[in-house]
Amino acid sequence: MQEHTVENRPEDDLYEHFSFVASKGQEPLRVDKFLMNFIENATRNKIQQAAKDGCIFVNDKIVKSNFKVKPDDVVKVRLAHPPYEQLLVGEDLNLDIVYEDDTLLVVNKPAGMVVHPGHGNYSGTLLNGLIYHIDNLPKNSNDRPGLVHRIDKDTSGLLVVAKTDEAMTHLAKQFYDKTSERIYYALVWGDVLEGGTIEGNIGRHPKNRLQNTVFFGEDATLGKPAVTHYKVIERFGYVTLVQCQLETGRTHQIRVHMKHIGHTLFNDSRYGGDRILKGTTFSKYKHFAENCFKILPRQALHAKTLGFIHPMTGEKMSFNSDIPQDMEQCFTKWRNYAQHQKI
Repeated sequence: MQEHTVENRPEDDLYEHFSFVASKGQEPLRVDKFLMNFIENATRNKIQQAAKDGCIFVNDKIVKSNFKVKPDDVVKVRLAHPPYEQLLVGEDLNLDIVYEDDTLLVVNKPAGMVVHPGHGNYSGTLLNGLIYHIDNLPKNSNDRPGLVHRIDKDTSGLLVVAKTDEAMTHLAKQFYDKTSERIYYALVWGDVLEGGTIEGNIGRHPKNRLQNTVFFGEDATLGKPAVTHYKVIERFGYVTLVQCQLETGRTHQIRVHMKHIGHTLFNDSRYGGDRILKGTTFSKYKHFAENCFKILPRQALHAKTLGFIHPMTGEKMSFNSDIPQDMEQCFTKWRNYAQHQKI
């Protein structure tokens, strides 16, 4: 399978460095298309410009954008980005802070906001807003000040942020030891019959590096252990509102696990949920579903509940956030449709 690393070198502030190893099953593919599959938010124009600048290498040799990648090829690329000192600039983003003390804060992130700067997202991130609000956030192992965990750009909801080194260490250990509480609400395709637990190692998809997938059997070592507990909150016939509680915190965990059991998140474009996966063939239903996509133009996922032990006081802290308006409006439309159709 493809594996990649991202190198950020202080001595080379003008570039982000990416390195990939093509899988043994890789069919010959143009290097620009190969890289488009694996680098999030990288446009084809930018990749082709990197080729023109001599910044794409296959097996340590400079190649053009039409070079065909083959199994086991080592593909490296340098993509230009703003100097690092510009990446972590404080911005007044009017963050929705639901709790704060001298040790930590809890913030309710809106959908559409990236958590930290990265390729293609150098401003307007949650971290830019945190740096504006707080001086001297503690560093973590990924050089993302204050961040104990993260959620996807188009997922809304609660995150805890450490304001001291002690809080960072204590909170990170709680997440590692699986003692924190993280509950999400998700709207998924299909009629979920009952709740349960999904266990399946999660790792990068071997053919689409922008997706993750579940690995079993001999391939299980290609992923990391992941456990999601879920239960039904409300049924709307062709879609179901479920509550998901994370025992682990892998990238895209709920999105991957729910798709794995046949219930892809509603309007999750990365995993195919932006198509009508359940329902009738009537044009009226198609029009209704497309209107729901417009009301909720993102994956239907919200980090609703967050719980942890306060690093200094030892008090059990628990926070809940309201379901965002776009999700509530979508729920209402599906609820009315199901009642009218008597699904």
